[in-house]
Amino acid sequence: MSHLDILVPFALPGSAMGRDLLRAMQTPALALLLGRSLPMQHRMQDAFARMLPHEMWLTQTFGMLVDPTADCSAPVALQVMQQFHELPGEGTWFLLNPVHLHVARDHLVLTDWRRLGLSETESRELFALAEPLFEDSGKALVYGDAAHWFARADNWRGLKTATPDASCGHNIDIWMPTGLAERDWRKLLNEVQMEWHASATNREREMTGKHAVNSLWIWGGAPAPRQALRSAYSAGFNLPNWLTDQENPGQPKTAAIDAAAVLAARAKNGLLLLDSLLDAALADDMGEWLLRMHALERDWFDPILRALQGGALDGVRLILTNGTVTTEVPVTRNSLRRFWKKPMLDGLLA
Repeated sequence: MSHLDILVPFALPGSAMGRDLLRAMQTPALALLLGRSLPMQHRMQDAFARMLPHEMWLTQTFGMLVDPTADCSAPVALQVMQQFHELPGEGTWFLLNPVHLHVARDHLVLTDWRRLGLSETESRELFALAEPLFEDSGKALVYGDAAHWFARADNWRGLKTATPDASCGHNIDIWMPTGLAERDWRKLLNEVQMEWHASATNREREMTGKHAVNSLWIWGGAPAPRQALRSAYSAGFNLPNWLTDQENPGQPKTAAIDAAAVLAARAKNGLLLLDSLLDAALADDMGEWLLRMHALERDWFDPILRALQGGALDGVRLILTNGTVTTEVPVTRNSLRRFWKKPMLDGLLA
């Protein structure tokens, strides 16, 4: 028996352009998988939740979030931190992303940190300006890489934060941290922003047409020691590095891999993450989203369909999301034999 769960963030197009996108999609394999699936399950999420549906699904699946109503980003800081440092034995740690806030007409909007193009040199220069301000506030600041820093803030343990992807493209007033320590964070952040405003790094970035790095996004607070991951999966493919539990050999390991290698692994119960649609969707670039969906059809959906038809896979479950909905689509070899069921993409409009 070989089964594969496939998580595809933002495979569900938004309602505004949904029908138009479906008419433009050339994805016959995906249409057949959807049309001949077993009954689908749809779950709605609050539009103002502090995690996106796929983030919620991952953190719950790996045992990192017991209460889905907690209204806070998942405690991933130490999981991410393990990629860069020996893990601390004590304290509460937060993940920080250097970001750009866009000034709209009457509010500030968080832009996608992946599109910032922050170099290692630029990030270290900005880190050097911020570190003494954190120290003066009694907070340790630790460098990971250009996009990921970490802060120890034991007295901020109850701070409710949102993931940067959940907050991206929105008025940040709704998504800023809340709790007893929110004023302390805003005061420290304001000091960092003033220091960065006149920095040589930002002047040089703006002179070359790049966005200034004018803020930090705090999220993922987690108390040490690091929480062990757990899941029912026997193998994982294309998972983010923070889902690799280095202290537990039984957990699925991440790998950048193609469809042929995934299918050759014959995982009894595998998990595959396909996240290439994410940044295009967050940028509301539906032309790019469509191109990437066609690439997923060619590189993944078509080979997976043929593997199901040929017996290399016994079943798959597509887990498709957008900003508020999770749709689970179970498909088996037997369900594909229902020739009277027409291929259709309407399931993407749930």
